[in-house]
Amino acid sequence: MKTNFCTILLLMFMLTNLYSQTEKIVTLKTGTGDLEGTLMTPESNSSKTVALLIAGSGPTDRDGNNLAMKNNSLKMLATELVKNGIASLRYDKRGIGNSKTAGFKEADIRFENYVNDAKEWIIYLKKELKFNHIVVIGHSEGSLIGMIASQGKEVSKFVSVAGAGQAADKIIREQLKSQPPSLTIQVNAILDEFVKGKTVQNTPPELNSLFRQSVQPYLISWFKYDPQKEIAKLRIPVLIIQGTTDIQVGLDDANRLAKALPKAKLVIIEGMNHILKPAPADRQMNILTYTQPDLAIKKELIDNIIPFIIRK
Repeated sequence: MKTNFCTILLLMFMLTNLYSQTEKIVTLKTGTGDLEGTLMTPESNSSKTVALLIAGSGPTDRDGNNLAMKNNSLKMLATELVKNGIASLRYDKRGIGNSKTAGFKEADIRFENYVNDAKEWIIYLKKELKFNHIVVIGHSEGSLIGMIASQGKEVSKFVSVAGAGQAADKIIREQLKSQPPSLTIQVNAILDEFVKGKTVQNTPPELNSLFRQSVQPYLISWFKYDPQKEIAKLRIPVLIIQGTTDIQVGLDDANRLAKALPKAKLVIIEGMNHILKPAPADRQMNILTYTQPDLAIKKELIDNIIPFIIRK
């Protein structure tokens, strides 16, 4: 009995030690501050393949969390990848988490900053960490960032997870359709100016949180990019994944992306929501999963990403 107990303790120690060896904090130095990420590598990574995980919009950190919600979706994805022999790097976006010191003032941030950061991480993985095959996995807004960053020769494959299929201004127009007609007219007029590259001095008070002066330059820079046009530029294998119970990005978005790049593989996962968790279509029940950090991500997500990455 004592021998068995000692054996169990030894195994536990070995497993714990092995896991600790697979995770490492890495730093990307930029001209405006350091960006921090977590590199996870399997015990043996002879294929020298790594997945770069790019988080979605807002103050979302490397694990897929923000101050309002903790779901650990990207952390779970990275863990599943390493279990299947695939290394990964996930990072805090500029101005978020441990990359906070690299942040700009809101009025100075541009969508291109996030794209350039992703490109710099790709170069870091290639030149500094000596990975031969880099797969970019972009989630939500990270999908658009990732597909632009993947247009260089350093990236081997690209995966879009819950990525929008049209320019952001069109998404905002659709989301605000349910508002009173008078407000919708004002919103469309403001968005029309942004699309033209112009800021708007006077916006309705009720829209200040969305269209405040300091955020307008970022919106203008973001609206310039059409995901359908950007994904069509890719000359590498592409996987498009979308969940059926995603209340933020719909099946139409995935279909738009697939139509823009017919050679891409489109996978629809039943019952997966925007944060990659199993969830019902009911909005309130769906949102509850956003604050359940122990709820596992959908198995079908991993079942589709792993074969895509390892396929020659």
